[in-house]
Amino acid sequence: MSEQVSKVEKKRISILGCGWLGFPLAKRLLGSGITSEVKGSTASGAKLDKFAAAGIEGYLLGLDAETGLDPGTAEPFFNSDLVVISIPPRMSQNVAGNYSAQMRMVAEALRRSPVREIIFISSTGVYRDLSQTAVESDVQLPEHSAQPEMVAAENAIAALRPEKTVSILRLSGLLGYNRIPGKYVQGQKDMTTGELPVNYIHRDDAAAIILAIIRQGIQNKTFNITAPFHPTRSEVYTDSCAQFGWEAPTFKTPEQQPAFKVISGDKFLKNYQYEFKYPDPLQFHYQLEDQD
Repeated sequence: MSEQVSKVEKKRISILGCGWLGFPLAKRLLGSGITSEVKGSTASGAKLDKFAAAGIEGYLLGLDAETGLDPGTAEPFFNSDLVVISIPPRMSQNVAGNYSAQMRMVAEALRRSPVREIIFISSTGVYRDLSQTAVESDVQLPEHSAQPEMVAAENAIAALRPEKTVSILRLSGLLGYNRIPGKYVQGQKDMTTGELPVNYIHRDDAAAIILAIIRQGIQNKTFNITAPFHPTRSEVYTDSCAQFGWEAPTFKTPEQQPAFKVISGDKFLKNYQYEFKYPDPLQFHYQLEDQD
């Protein structure tokens, strides 16, 4: 990566969805020296004091596709150079078409804004389990995806190209701190998925990778973001349960092995310089209480 690209001017950065990933990312950006201001949005007014204490300019911004964005809030929020969109679909409200409609609404606001660069946080859940390695080009259309709604949302934001530079980051399962894989399966019996490989990324690496992409230059591409090692579920579940004294799940060999996928992160590593803090999910750092 050239020095000319690496030495970016100080940017005004907005994080749409300043939550479990977005908030620590915002704090990392504030300490990076590459931003003149960081804005964060939330749907919960209770978080605004927390934002202010961290030096983040907070915005209460709902994403109701029927009522639209409040222009009095949306216009100053999107008055930035770069926007990171970190809004996962709400599974409890995942009415067909709702999430992609929200992102089309966001895309229209971005189209009218001075924003030049966009990072959209997506998921490697878009890939079907085909018992093979998954690369970015495998899924470009909703009908080819395990999560059509997510791909439709990706495409709504990507349609802002070429006027805006848009990177789509498909993150593997986001873990670390109080998101502990063993917590969700402790005590379960006769699980048949123990030999399947995992696809995970630690939150520290996810935030650091976003910062590295901003530093080195955002590209009009889609990247898988995943830890390079893929141990089995049984290894990860058993190890993380042992760390906290939980009853480990038990496993049995199924008559037919379930389908799986192994996410390839090679494209990202060919385009950017980055050294993982946690390349192996068996070495992820966890703790019972979250640390922002």
